[in-house]
Amino acid sequence: MILLFVFGNQKISGQIDQQESNAEVQLNPTDSLRRPKEFAVVPVEQDTTKTDSLQITQEYLEDNIIHRSKDYLSNDFLTSTATLYNEAELYYQDIELRAGKIIIDYKNNLAIASGILDSAGNYIQRPQFKQGSQESVQDSLLYNFETEKAIIYNSKTEQQGMIIRGDITKKENDSTFYINKAKFTTSQKEIPDYYIQTSNIKVVPDSKIVGGMSNLVIADVPTPLVLPFFYAPITSGRASGFIIPTWGQNNNQGYFLQNGGYYFAVNDYLDLAILGDIYTNGSWGLRAESNYALRYKFTGSFSFRFENLINSQKGFPDYSKATNFFIRWSHSQSTQSNPTSRFAASVNFGSSSFFQESINEASSPFYLVNTFASSVSYYKKFVGTPFNLNASMTHTQNTNTETIDMNLPSLVVNMDRIYPFAPKVGTKKNPIQNIGVTYNMNAQNRITTTDEEFGSSDMFKDARSGIRHDIAMSTSAKALKYVSVAPSISYRDVWVFKTIERYWDEDIEEVVTDTINGFDSYREYSGGVSASTTVYGMLNFKKGRMQAIRHVMRPAISWNYRPDFSQYYDEYQASLDPDDIREYSRFEGGVYGTPSQGLSNSIGFSVNNTLEAKVASKDPDEEEPKKVTILNNLNLSTSYNIAADSLNWSPLRMTAGTQILKNKMGLNLNASFDPYAINANGRRINVYNINNGGSLLRFTNANFTMNYSLNSKDLGKESDGGKDYAVGGSADDSSANMFGESLVNNRQTINRGEEEDTVKKAKLFNTSMPWDLRVRYALTYNNVAARDEITTNSLQVSGNLEFSPKWKVGFSSGYDFRNNGITYTQLRFERDLDSWRFSFNWVPFGDRATYYFYIGIKSGALSDLKYDQRRVPDRRLF
Repeated sequence: MILLFVFGNQKISGQIDQQESNAEVQLNPTDSLRRPKEFAVVPVEQDTTKTDSLQITQEYLEDNIIHRSKDYLSNDFLTSTATLYNEAELYYQDIELRAGKIIIDYKNNLAIASGILDSAGNYIQRPQFKQGSQESVQDSLLYNFETEKAIIYNSKTEQQGMIIRGDITKKENDSTFYINKAKFTTSQKEIPDYYIQTSNIKVVPDSKIVGGMSNLVIADVPTPLVLPFFYAPITSGRASGFIIPTWGQNNNQGYFLQNGGYYFAVNDYLDLAILGDIYTNGSWGLRAESNYALRYKFTGSFSFRFENLINSQKGFPDYSKATNFFIRWSHSQSTQSNPTSRFAASVNFGSSSFFQESINEASSPFYLVNTFASSVSYYKKFVGTPFNLNASMTHTQNTNTETIDMNLPSLVVNMDRIYPFAPKVGTKKNPIQNIGVTYNMNAQNRITTTDEEFGSSDMFKDARSGIRHDIAMSTSAKALKYVSVAPSISYRDVWVFKTIERYWDEDIEEVVTDTINGFDSYREYSGGVSASTTVYGMLNFKKGRMQAIRHVMRPAISWNYRPDFSQYYDEYQASLDPDDIREYSRFEGGVYGTPSQGLSNSIGFSVNNTLEAKVASKDPDEEEPKKVTILNNLNLSTSYNIAADSLNWSPLRMTAGTQILKNKMGLNLNASFDPYAINANGRRINVYNINNGGSLLRFTNANFTMNYSLNSKDLGKESDGGKDYAVGGSADDSSANMFGESLVNNRQTINRGEEEDTVKKAKLFNTSMPWDLRVRYALTYNNVAARDEITTNSLQVSGNLEFSPKWKVGFSSGYDFRNNGITYTQLRFERDLDSWRFSFNWVPFGDRATYYFYIGIKSGALSDLKYDQRRVPDRRLF
């Protein structure tokens, strides 16, 4: 049957079939949306010869309504309603509504949606409402097309990771919701781990949630934590806001608030966090942290920390005050930015005692190291020329001696190797054509100061500056078919702007050293030739898996000649004795040292060895044998100075290294052997050690290191369940991890929009327990002056173990065999509580005995809902 009805000034025609499947109706014949439909809209032509007696009312709807359902569509023309049943869908502008049942009230411009009951009596196909990016699921709803308001019952919606449930929700417009008896959480579970319950809240999508009296409920058990009001930002991306401080107490500074402040989301490229610490005894601290990035250009971070520390109280003998600061700056330029120039920075600079005295620093590696280094550099390649420029400012700092060495600035100009005699076309065929020339200019202004003098005018008083020019020329040729011969010559010119004059002052009867400002220079030159070849040896086996062993030996011999440049040395009287005459160079203390003194005419010998084996695979299907490295390197080197009148031989130096246990253990050895004996004072004498009743070579020093790393995957015992997660750390971790990790959980620091981690799922049976282990052993022996002592003998161990995908423990410790004591020890415990994270890091003993406890919500939206407690290491007299 064909029916026609009028709604406003819209005329709709359609075919009604109560049994029709996937029925669809279009309420406007001018619909621009293209959707599949079971029947078409038939436009009704108006008779222009007659005047319509009906008065056309104003159209309330601004767009088309499209709807369809799976089972049936029925229209009631008496009540002006249409009912869609089973998998009903409705589309209007940016609104999408899906439900088990939808009733459209044409007279009142309403859409009423609800679920339906299945054969078992379960309530299914709950209404799903979507408008723009906002989505919700509810038991039922009532929506007005004209006012765009809605009443929603038992709704569930998600706003930037925040899941909000409510008994009754009133939608005022696109940007405001009012929810009665609301519960909101970040837990993804149907029965959430926790939620915050409040009577009424106001939700502004992508902006904020504001509520009245609120109560934290954990596992459906109300807690005593009640707030008179509640506010939570739910903006997408980063947003400015306050950072809640943590509180605590220690024996020296009293009670404190730490890491509180304000976070500025300046723009998409820059942010800034200003944090502060305050203590009841008057101590305070300030910290500024910033990250910046510009895609395809550069990224970087900057941190400045200042602490004004007061220890104990006035009047007590242990009262003291100290001010410390520390600056970190990291900048890296994208390779896509500019291939011919590059700017980079890595700055770690501050007070030498900062990490020893700071009461808000939990980074173990920074506390344990005693050297900091910084570099800010700019590199420029001049296209079309062999020249490049590198300007830099560098800094090294020893926290034990509190000395600071800086190059402010350093300028280096390099010329790549050029071949002035090479043919314009073709290859270089003879030694003349193969002659290459390089040039290097190095200019430095070096400052050495201390923490006490840093920043004052005294730090520049002893500044040293100079310029060094180096020109080198070399070529290569083949001799006897297998020997490579490479002659070379070099020239050096050094300019300085400050020299010294040393003399005996008869009036005060002591040596006086005067500084003379002005330009001066010295020159050096040398020459040499080297010859090297490669010898291969092969030992084949006819039985067993071992097929062959290959020995590669690379012997080399060199001759170097350097004249005597004693003309740059002068004499002075060193005491009251007129015959006590000593030599000195006016260039002493310069940036580039003093000129070489004494004739050098030496022959150098070196040999490099490697051993490799070819082993057949255990798998019979694999035809290719495996190459196994037995010895990575075994290097021996020494030299003989023909021009020296004594001690012609230099010590024999040896380096060796290899990897065993499937490359999991690395072994390295460095050692020196001296052919000469020593006297009672420990000085070398011109007597061979073997002629002095000793061995052929005297063992002087050695250094041995062993690094071993292993994890559960290496043993091949891990089940498939262990592939979904990994233990922290790897075989390639740096030695810094051997000293432990930061005590403070990363969730305690500034949270910049981090979302809740994916929930890990644990298997009840056949559960794997991933683990990793790192071991490092170091031994140093020193016998230079017959000291015969072991200076270093320590073992360090670090590892992690996951009892389950949600339980992880770790430790870092060691033993000093020389001092008979346990080294810095750290124990780590971490538990993934789905919506929450728990961690406990503990340093049980030592000067840095401390602990840090943290439990908090993982989601960035509620990251301030946490409890953390830290014990600051006490300053001890004994």
